[in-house]
Amino acid sequence: MTPWMRKIHKWIGVLVGLQLVLWMSSGFVMSLLDAEKVRGREFRAPAPAKQPWPAEVVAVAPILAAARDQAMTVSTGWLLDRPVYRLTGEKSTLLVDARNGERIELDALLARRLAQASYTGSGTARPAELIDQSLETRAHDGKVWRAEFADDEDTTVYLSQQGDVLEHRNKTWRLFDVFWMLHIMDYTGREDFNNPLVVTAAVGGFWLALSGIWLLFTSFSLAEFIPKRWRSTRVLMVHAPDGSRLRSLRGHAGDTVFVALAQQGLNLPSNCGGGQTCGLCEVRVRGAAPDATSADRAMIPPSRIEAGCRLACNLKLDCNLDVEVKSAAELGTVKEAEVESVRALSPFLREVVLRPNGKPGPEYRPGAYIQVHVPAYRMAKHQIDTPQDHYSAWAGLHLPAQWSSGALLRRSYSLSTPVQQTDGRLTLLVRFCHGKQGGKNHPPGKGSAYVYGLKAGDRLQYSGPFGDFSVQHGQREKVFIGGGAGMAPLRAMIIDLLESGATERIHFWYGARTAAEAPYVEEMEALAARHENFSWHLVLSEQRVDDQPAAMVHDVVEENLLRSHPDLQAWDFYLCGPPLMLAATRTMLRQWGVADDRVAFDDFKI
Repeated sequence: MTPWMRKIHKWIGVLVGLQLVLWMSSGFVMSLLDAEKVRGREFRAPAPAKQPWPAEVVAVAPILAAARDQAMTVSTGWLLDRPVYRLTGEKSTLLVDARNGERIELDALLARRLAQASYTGSGTARPAELIDQSLETRAHDGKVWRAEFADDEDTTVYLSQQGDVLEHRNKTWRLFDVFWMLHIMDYTGREDFNNPLVVTAAVGGFWLALSGIWLLFTSFSLAEFIPKRWRSTRVLMVHAPDGSRLRSLRGHAGDTVFVALAQQGLNLPSNCGGGQTCGLCEVRVRGAAPDATSADRAMIPPSRIEAGCRLACNLKLDCNLDVEVKSAAELGTVKEAEVESVRALSPFLREVVLRPNGKPGPEYRPGAYIQVHVPAYRMAKHQIDTPQDHYSAWAGLHLPAQWSSGALLRRSYSLSTPVQQTDGRLTLLVRFCHGKQGGKNHPPGKGSAYVYGLKAGDRLQYSGPFGDFSVQHGQREKVFIGGGAGMAPLRAMIIDLLESGATERIHFWYGARTAAEAPYVEEMEALAARHENFSWHLVLSEQRVDDQPAAMVHDVVEENLLRSHPDLQAWDFYLCGPPLMLAATRTMLRQWGVADDRVAFDDFKI
């Protein structure tokens, strides 16, 4: 439940946070506006002094008789300099001149004069017009007279059909009204404090607080508050996947397997530092495995859950455990390598070639990855060498003058070339994660910026290789679908297949946004020309490719490959690329009935 709760908590937090920003910013803006202008008092004339009622007026009785019982109340008042009777009925109010008993009809000319009498500014009044109720007169029912004045504040005077001045509105009030709407979240009437959106935001905020408290408590365990010397110890047996026992160690009850191994210098691969979000620290429990948690189910496929696989960072050492660890022999080993060359393949993709100390063994197979150790560092923008033909792409980035990382990080990079064809060198494909374009001073990814900025002659440390993403040799037709930095492991697998003499059909569909962002295009075209069983297809989402319009790579694969093949179960699929592309492609393959065990993928655990 925790991973889903974190996701829901995050997105509700974003929505509630945006509304909090609107509440604060709108309240701040409203506090800056001139209150007198907002109330419409800047050019509003004060109420006239009360005048004595004249003696020569028509009696009320004959006026009431003429009204034929339509009047329920009678009041006296003044309309400019004329004394009037107001006869208020159930549905309307009549104005009668008190001096001669004649009914007064409020027309555009009289409405304009009344508006001018209530206005003290220097603007000229435009002709008055009778309009339906609007947002500016929302507190008053029925039609009203509107008279606009040509002044700096765009003042508008509204009058009732009985001649009463209802409102003075101006551009300051209109600006206030927009922020008032945002403040109370009533986007239609702009007056309801208890509208459903406000209630929803309040409930969301309350839920956010409760879920935050819940997540806070679930991020700790009782054992963490008990000193280790007071806790009993448990035996943790570490095995290789072939069953051979590699190491026996003791850990404190309540610690996770991830922590227990790290305390003995055996660092499992991880991009999240044991935060249950990357899935790289998967181990398999030998014997009876504890119940899978929501974090396990979110990161590990059901078939491996059934086989006893669990996340080491979520697996408590509450009893003696036997676990199998992939590449266990590599866990405690830190290796060193020198950067031999760096080559820009696209504006934000680089090929980094490492020459390790020592000859890599067969464990460095195509599809494997290493974890580069990123030390604490500080880097300036000018330290990244950018080819001249990439200047335009980098000009759109608003990076800070410098950025830094204060802690040791580990970042995973797949091998992009079989090591046996590079005389033992490790070839990595590194993407510069620059964040959003156009954002002011947006720092890049700490790990990717470090590796991307390496230069020939630099030295680094790494662990590995790790991973179980590998190609199955045999005569089954193979389809590779990738995008972005997913080119790296797929390229290594394809080169390994072709150079080892594979004769089965091999398809490679690669998606990028533009041709400038696609690496190794000429190499893939050359391989397709040299090997009849290999076909290469470049798909661009923002440009045409020959006669192929811009499209997403999985859509093109479905239209041009899957629909025309008689037996999809005879194929093996290999996927690697950005999370959204990977999710869309896996969903598409399931919809076409392709079994999950025929689909191998590497999601970089992001």
